[in-house]
Amino acid sequence: MYSETVCEHGLTWIKPSFLWMMYRCGWGTKEGQETVLAVDIDRAGFEWALRHACLSHYVSGLHTDRAAWKRELGRAPARVQWDPERDLHHNALPYRSLQLGLAGEAARRYADEWIVGIQDVTPLARQVHAAVRAGKPEEAGALLPEERAYPVGEDMLAHLGV
Repeated sequence: MYSETVCEHGLTWIKPSFLWMMYRCGWGTKEGQETVLAVDIDRAGFEWALRHACLSHYVSGLHTDRAAWKRELGRAPARVQWDPERDLHHNALPYRSLQLGLAGEAARRYADEWIVGIQDVTPLARQVHAAVRAGKPEEAGALLPEERAYPVGEDMLAHLGV
C-alpha cells in the first residue's frame, strides 16, 4: 500500500496500487512528493477502514438521497473512491483502483495501530521511471511490485456499491 497525506482535505489516502501512486506523485518528481513510501498495514485495520467507509460521491439507488449521503460522509472516519487504474505511461485503464481516505479515528488507528512496516521505494520508482523513459516497457514492467486482487467478502463492500 502507498500512503499520501492530502492536507487540503485533512485526509490520509491509502493507495494499494503502485502505478496509481506513481501517477499521483509523478514518479516521485512532484514538489513535496519526492519520497515514495510503501506502507504495510495489517489486514484487520484495512478491513476496519473498509467497513467504516462511505463513498466519496453520491450514488442514486445506493444512498437514500443526497442529504443522507452527506450525513453519512460527515460521520464516516473513512471514505472510498474508485479511480481509473493507470499504466506505465499514466494512461487510464478500463478498470478502477481503490483509494481509501482516512480521517479522525481511522487516521489515528492507521498511524498508531495498523502500520506494521514502512519501506522507502523511491529508488524503485526512479528505476521503473527510467526504464519507461528509455522506451523499455518490458524492463519497467518486470520491476513492478507484485500486486494481487484483495479478497474480501461481498458483505464488506456492499455499502460501497461493489
